[in-house]
Amino acid sequence: MADDTDFQLHQRLASDTVSLGRSQLCEIRLMNDSTWPWLLLVPAVAGIREIYELSDQQQARLVFESSELSRGMMELFAGDKMNVAALGNMVPQLHLHHIVRFVDDPAWPGPVWGVQPPVPYSQEALAVVQEKLEPVLARLRRR
Repeated sequence: MADDTDFQLHQRLASDTVSLGRSQLCEIRLMNDSTWPWLLLVPAVAGIREIYELSDQQQARLVFESSELSRGMMELFAGDKMNVAALGNMVPQLHLHHIVRFVDDPAWPGPVWGVQPPVPYSQEALAVVQEKLEPVLARLRRR
């Protein structure tokens, strides 16, 4: 599904996130900020900046993967709201943020950007969140 022959992950995304593998269309990345459950879907298609630049089939697949990821994250983390955004102001490569929000989180009800410095995962906490997310990620990989 992904036309990833020339795809390269933007350096900022690579440095700010941890790889959780691939789905049919996307790189799945965990934002290295333990404050929020925060994942990114990055379509593995070279040169794409906007959703409308994807083929119709890729657009449908992105919506499906985003919905599955959102549902799974909300079930796992029991959030109050799921924020999904494709901003791209700092990183032009198309990527969708999926952030589980809680009414008592440090940024509620505003956006998470710029509220506080990132709190990187410890190795132990990273292993725990990866294990917790594995059933959701497995569904994305096989469907």
